[in-house]
Amino acid sequence: MELDFIDNVNEYGENVVRLYNFDQAEAIKFRNLIVDQIIIKNQRLNLSEIDFIYTRNCNLILGLFNTDEGIISTDNETFYCALTIEGYTTMVKLLEPYCEKETRGYKYLYDIDNPTDFLFSPAGSSNF
Repeated sequence: MELDFIDNVNEYGENVVRLYNFDQAEAIKFRNLIVDQIIIKNQRLNLSEIDFIYTRNCNLILGLFNTDEGIISTDNETFYCALTIEGYTTMVKLLEPYCEKETRGYKYLYDIDNPTDFLFSPAGSSNF
């Protein structure tokens, strides 16, 4: 599983933080980390500390927030995903199809009016 940041993906100047190039087993591990660390233990999840995630040009830290803000950053290198428990519960539901079988489809892991989207793409490559 790889993590990267892609700047200006469209004419609106939007960005993407992307988890890509993974299989069903890694999708299950990622989902389980969100459930265990964030939803159950209310702890932050720093993706650069996860042994099966290779961070290419950024880091993403998932954490709890009072409102669903999505991914934010001040330097386009360290990103924070600020969601409520409900936001992460929805994210876990969006991850379920990747945990049930191998798939090549992609999904955005939240629907928030925010300039940076969170893309989950098993078949993604380093060439966006």
